Amino acid sequence: MPFIPHTDTDIAEMLESIGAGNIDELFDEIPAELKLRELHGVPTGVSEQGIARVMRRCARDVGEQLSFIGAGAYEHHIPAAVWEIATRGEYYTAYTPYQAEASQGTLQLVYEYQSMMTALTGMDVSNASMYDGASSLAEASLMAVRANRKSRSRRILMAGTVSPLYRRVTRTLAGKQDITFEEILYNHEHGTTPHAVLDQYEGEDITAVVIQQPNFFGVLENVDELADWAHTQGALVIAVVNPTALAVLQPPGEWGETGADIVCGDGQPLGIPLSSGGPFFGFLCCRQKLVRQMPGRLVGRTTDLDGKDGYVLTLQAREQHIRRSKATSNICTNQGLMVTAATIYMAMLGAEGLERVGVHCNANTRLLVSGLTSIDGVDPVFDSPFFHEAVVRLDRPVAGVLDELARQHIFGGLDLNEFYPELGNCVLVCATETKTASDIQLYVEAMREILADSKVA
Repeated sequence: MPFIPHTDTDIAEMLESIGAGNIDELFDEIPAELKLRELHGVPTGVSEQGIARVMRRCARDVGEQLSFIGAGAYEHHIPAAVWEIATRGEYYTAYTPYQAEASQGTLQLVYEYQSMMTALTGMDVSNASMYDGASSLAEASLMAVRANRKSRSRRILMAGTVSPLYRRVTRTLAGKQDITFEEILYNHEHGTTPHAVLDQYEGEDITAVVIQQPNFFGVLENVDELADWAHTQGALVIAVVNPTALAVLQPPGEWGETGADIVCGDGQPLGIPLSSGGPFFGFLCCRQKLVRQMPGRLVGRTTDLDGKDGYVLTLQAREQHIRRSKATSNICTNQGLMVTAATIYMAMLGAEGLERVGVHCNANTRLLVSGLTSIDGVDPVFDSPFFHEAVVRLDRPVAGVLDELARQHIFGGLDLNEFYPELGNCVLVCATETKTASDIQLYVEAMREILADSKVA
């Protein structure tokens, strides 16, 4: 077992040592009326063998699934060596490397990760990662407010094509800190953020502008134009990006005349399995001039008295250890194990391998869209270039169609009705490099049969 709880004897000895009669005495400061005496609906515990049997049965019941869902969580091939190495004891159980003399291996790995992320994004600095992509955007927004000292408005313009999930999390985490998030309308024909819609903000005090590339629809934004407009207004540019796409597309460090100022996103595509939704990890990069406003940990390289390379934690601007109330940020979780796997993944694939993954994903999604839109009742929604995922419109409500596909062991995409009801019956689809031509054809034929059945509505 990976975790063995204390025995009753162990607990009794520890309580005796500290002079407590029972566990409840350790929490006697909590008012009795706030304590739950029992948890309704929670089953009694079972043995490891028993729970393993339950999980195997669930796996058999679910069966083999074909997933064409993207929307921020992507099924990529992960070489077996990635997690064979990441789960070795040296990495798997490594603690936060506060003591450099005892943590050189972990520190060097994080330093290499930071170096890879700055190369991928075209930025100067990367931190040692964060909780996930959504919270990274929230922290990037807080960072922008601290860093843009010319702005007093604390207003952040958020493109409507930024992931609605990211927007929700950002408002939850940062919206109560006297920051105003204003959504920029998108063009319903192109699926992009038009420059013309920004005219209403001309000359106003804007702290930052958030742009996602590719955006939530998979459409490519005119990032050069948007970034330059933001900078002429004195606003910082926050880029939300997919790391797989960065192997093919222009890095945010090269957007417009001077590039983005802060870059964030989720590192899940870099060797992290979906695992029913996590754990993932977030990344955050920035320009050198903003580094002292960056939250989280940074690892730096130095030399010792003998001139040998050494690695240390540096610029822990959040000061979590001492003065939390005066900290730049109190975020601590950096998903170190996920970063370990991502670093190994990037090292194994290299620049060429990452590019091939991106190109293959794009080709598969184009093949999927081409097949789906050849069906009566399925139409493309946007006329702009897309990457990795795309939106199609059905001639009937999406939910019933997706339910029928699921009964055939096909996860057909994300129903956009909850997030973008104005688009009508639209579904966001994605086909990564894990899908074969026969997988895509199977989905297309299943969709064709379902739409031919008038009973599915």
